[in-house]
Amino acid sequence: MTGAAGIHPSAVVEDGATLGADVRIGPFCHVGPDVALGDGCELVSHVVVAGHTTIGPRTRLYPFASIGHPPQDLKFRGETSTLTIGADCLIREGVTMNPGTAGGGLETTVGDTCTFLANSHVGHDCRVGNGVVFSNNVMLAGHCNVGDFAILGGGAAVIQFARVGAHAFVGGMSALENDCIPFGMALGNRAYLSGLNIIGLQRRGFAREDIHALRRAYRLLFAPEGTLMERVEDVAAEFDAHRGVAEIVAFIRAGGKRSICTPRETPGTP
Repeated sequence: MTGAAGIHPSAVVEDGATLGADVRIGPFCHVGPDVALGDGCELVSHVVVAGHTTIGPRTRLYPFASIGHPPQDLKFRGETSTLTIGADCLIREGVTMNPGTAGGGLETTVGDTCTFLANSHVGHDCRVGNGVVFSNNVMLAGHCNVGDFAILGGGAAVIQFARVGAHAFVGGMSALENDCIPFGMALGNRAYLSGLNIIGLQRRGFAREDIHALRRAYRLLFAPEGTLMERVEDVAAEFDAHRGVAEIVAFIRAGGKRSICTPRETPGTP
């Protein structure tokens, strides 16, 4: 253990752990030998941080958070893998996060200023961006990607290998089995694309003109004429100078292991 820290007498910090300045470790916490805690981190009480886990400055973890234990993957064979959590995150009671596996690049990453409410889960080999919010009981399966400022409502479940675009919103109790485009709103079981996350865009200060452009592009993307990829090319040509639309186009073009989440009864999709 290195670094100056306020450690409760009942806490266990194993030799080899690295603690930044002003770290606070409360009662009955356990910090493993390969853990690094950044400056100003706080483990409130009964927090366990294991494995090759790095947590950024000023992140706060609440009781019974279980961070960095082996992945919940039956193919895992004990290979060395990592979990990296950014700065200024809030990790509430009972949150679980797992490191990566050999089948997914051996790392799980979480960005800065993220919020994980009680009992939410980040599976192995996931990539979570900055400013993301998980409400209570959100379940993110392995190998998922979540873009910056996405919000997942309480009890939402995301299937493995799915992508959630930046600024997207997945409604509470939704079961997302396809990729949700940036700025999109997915609702239901199984989730469908119900429109754009207009309230989220307004709260984040998007200009009215940008929101109107995104709305027009959305209507064209999911119009009845042609196939989805044909409509993507039309939208790319018409909105070539619009950054937000370009982000949606790039997301669809990049593809993944899951199909694109679409509105109900949208024709011409693969």
